[in-house]
Amino acid sequence: MTDVPPAASVEKFRDWRFGLFVHWGLYALPARHEWVKNRERLTDEDYQPYFDHFEPDLYDPTKWARAAREAGMKYAVLTTKHHEGFCLWDSAVSDYTVAKTAWGKDLVGPFVEACRAEGLGVGFYHSLIDWHHPEFPIDLVHPQRDDEEAIAKAAGRDIKVYAEYLHAQTRELLTNYGPIDIMWFDFSYPGRLYDDGRDGHGKGRDDWQSEKLMAMVRELQPDILINDRLDIPGDFVTPEQYQPDGPMQRDGVPVLWEACQTLNGSWGYDRDNLDWKSPELLVKMLVDSVSKDGNLLLNVGPTGRGEFDPRALATLASIGEWMRLHERSVRGARPSEYAAPPDSRFTQKGNRLYLHLFSWPMGHVHLSGLGGKVKYAQLLNDASEIKRIENDPHQTAQNTTMGGVSGDTLTLKLPIQKPNVLVPVIELFLS
Repeated sequence: MTDVPPAASVEKFRDWRFGLFVHWGLYALPARHEWVKNRERLTDEDYQPYFDHFEPDLYDPTKWARAAREAGMKYAVLTTKHHEGFCLWDSAVSDYTVAKTAWGKDLVGPFVEACRAEGLGVGFYHSLIDWHHPEFPIDLVHPQRDDEEAIAKAAGRDIKVYAEYLHAQTRELLTNYGPIDIMWFDFSYPGRLYDDGRDGHGKGRDDWQSEKLMAMVRELQPDILINDRLDIPGDFVTPEQYQPDGPMQRDGVPVLWEACQTLNGSWGYDRDNLDWKSPELLVKMLVDSVSKDGNLLLNVGPTGRGEFDPRALATLASIGEWMRLHERSVRGARPSEYAAPPDSRFTQKGNRLYLHLFSWPMGHVHLSGLGGKVKYAQLLNDASEIKRIENDPHQTAQNTTMGGVSGDTLTLKLPIQKPNVLVPVIELFLS
């Protein structure tokens, strides 16, 4: 059962194409990356002030969900617990939860309700790692990995006890909030070594009891999709911080996939990080994913008070304006059998073929294999006609006469001025 995703859920996921990732936890307060506890070797005592002062008084998940919908997103995935171990809901098996902070209220339930109200699918991210749990062994990714005294004290920790905790929390999440579309676990690292070759005590399927965990998820939520980070095959694969060079495969067989990407290189709120991707680049990443039969899950890290950074909102709004005019070129679209010209991407939906031009050509664009196959062409942003030139392969090139183009190539005559959109799209109606 571990490698048989529900067919209807797979097609829904492929139709969505664009989703929101939300990384939120105590790390929003130091605002120095979600791995701040690891990077700075912080102890639980060092980290405690963030728990003591977590008070997201501006949290309004309706605003989050609306920003996602207006950006053209169709689903949202929330970090219910990241590697720091802090839970955004009132877990019955932990005191390290939002219920024990000054805020004192569940954050997951309102998020789920807001997403559903905006018509968004709902996913839960849940960390397999837990740097706060007393039974989670110290390994090469643990904040105390270089603290010999802490390592000695932790010698008797039992990963089996921790696995029971992991399973219990997963059961809570998939029992308390109604139908959930995606379970996004993170992450496995079996066999990983320290740089000097020592055993890093990496963790994988045996530590998480992954097959048992996946079976429970399937039992509780039969229509759910599960990602690939349990160290066993999941329903979809998750390239992180890179764009694949083609449709993704497992053992030569195409697989469902979703690229997860950040706005600025950090998943959690990172106040001083200025490495923001442009809206144009992000739209190109979305189109690139869809052209290779994948999704894009784009992350926002809310502040400690529970708001999206104004720069993130501005970026989402820019993407949303592009999606307002071009949504049908990605929503429900699939890859095309036709080869796109250089620096462009094709997507297709039925008899409509969409040419996304990542750079604007001078005057013409040549489409191999489409000669005689297109009955009409238009710019998608304003439905203005694009003229077609059916090429004569016997035509000799002259000073101002095009020639030497094969008969199976369709040439489009473009305006000199690039349309005022992030990525122009030409909609081709196939014969």
